[in-house]
Amino acid sequence: MSEPTKKSMDEIMALCKRRGFVFQASEIYGGLNGFWDYGPLGAQLKKNLRDAWWADCVLNPPAAPGGGDVAMVGLDTCIIQHPKVWEASGHVAGFNDPMVDCRESKKRYRADHLWVRSATGLDGQVFLVCLAAGGAEEANDAWGAMKRRKDVPGPIWDLLVQASGTDRAYTDLSPEQRAAVLGPDASKPGSLTDPRPFNLMFPTIVGATGDWETNKAYLRPETAQGIFVNFKNVVDTSRVRVPFGIAQTGKAFRNEVTPRNFTFRSREFEQMEIEFFCRPEDAREWYVYWRDNRLAWWRSLGLASDNLRLREHDADELAHYAKEGAGTSDIEYRFPFTFPGFGELEGVSHRSDFDLRQHQQHSGVKMDYFDQERNERYIPHVIEPSAGLDRGVLALLCEAYTPDPERASKVYMKFHPRIAPIKAAVFPLVNKDGMPEVAERLRNDLRARFSMIEYDAKQSIGKRYARMDEAGCPFCFTIDGETLTDNSVTVRDRDTLSQERIALDAVVGYLADRLGSAR
Repeated sequence: MSEPTKKSMDEIMALCKRRGFVFQASEIYGGLNGFWDYGPLGAQLKKNLRDAWWADCVLNPPAAPGGGDVAMVGLDTCIIQHPKVWEASGHVAGFNDPMVDCRESKKRYRADHLWVRSATGLDGQVFLVCLAAGGAEEANDAWGAMKRRKDVPGPIWDLLVQASGTDRAYTDLSPEQRAAVLGPDASKPGSLTDPRPFNLMFPTIVGATGDWETNKAYLRPETAQGIFVNFKNVVDTSRVRVPFGIAQTGKAFRNEVTPRNFTFRSREFEQMEIEFFCRPEDAREWYVYWRDNRLAWWRSLGLASDNLRLREHDADELAHYAKEGAGTSDIEYRFPFTFPGFGELEGVSHRSDFDLRQHQQHSGVKMDYFDQERNERYIPHVIEPSAGLDRGVLALLCEAYTPDPERASKVYMKFHPRIAPIKAAVFPLVNKDGMPEVAERLRNDLRARFSMIEYDAKQSIGKRYARMDEAGCPFCFTIDGETLTDNSVTVRDRDTLSQERIALDAVVGYLADRLGSAR
């Protein structure tokens, strides 16, 4: 098996800006850290991914264990919920990250992302810090990256070279040891503050009084709670019976201490979540079902390389809602900024009956389920596959980015046809002699069947191919002089660069065969 190749995140980000996939939010005012806008191609790519998820999880979910249908319904809940929703869920009291400030650089860090090694110098023992969100494994890679940098000041470089020992979390150090820590952007030790909790919720005010005490609310930090508080409504108004799932996509907001890595860790993001309700004794079987199917789904969209993996959580990683022995796993992707490590793409968790019980306790409304066939009541357990839509788009962008020095564009985006923002392009070879009219008719025929068909009559055919390569368009159809005599066109394949002639009236069927269920 060949070693994975690291791609340049800077080059991917440059292409995203150049071709209209992703823009910095409020860019003309200097941008706003942690917020990103999607351009024309990015908006369509994101929509295609969201639609594929909805089609495959809600409208046509995988067959149940042992065969049969899986019951699934959709929901669309408000971004702002009653404040007591977040008290019941534990977010108001416990949705915190440990925060550290640097008195020298005025920068802010998450304490649990700081990893230290000991060194001797600068008048005694000091601890050097690196930033690593992925834990000790990523920290080891981060040290190597620091040593390869060319802008590290000499005195710190000397410390870096001889720093040794096991990586330790900054939060595990004593106050005396923290006083000897040299911050990531500091020149002298002792500039970092002690960790303190920082709540990630975005507060807001509902109503006209502007009174924070009586009208305070929050932007939701996750979409899941809107599903749980509507559990009884769905059961009472739908024909669903346990086991069944409720699915939702939508915006969520977290006031991240250190948003970073492009769209990976943002303050505004979109989730694709399922809460699947089942009998407690069947939870393990449904957990394995969703874990395996979600991994297979990401592979089906083109993340089929060694860059995708499944990682089961250790016991000390389990969330507060997970019962001992419950399954929790992450589907992870090897992003360029985590290379050679991985970053979370989707989590699959057995949430037990924690959420329904919490809302039952805080609201006074019964959240149990009556099983008519068994004549018994119980509170269902929940399996939650929770995916980041923005992270999914980012993974697809990183996976698709394919350098190719033999092309005019030097790079092409190898999107799976199902999620490619532009499904096909139609070109008249020259913008005269009746070719534009034939090309426009073909474009209109394709638009009636498929979304986002590009028409381009400007510049040389090579430059038009190059633009479509960078946009990730899988097929280009060219109308030329021969078309006007025998009603055939040239079709060019993005990945192989092969060209062939097909009949003009066969183009719609040709594209349908290759796009499959894509629209």
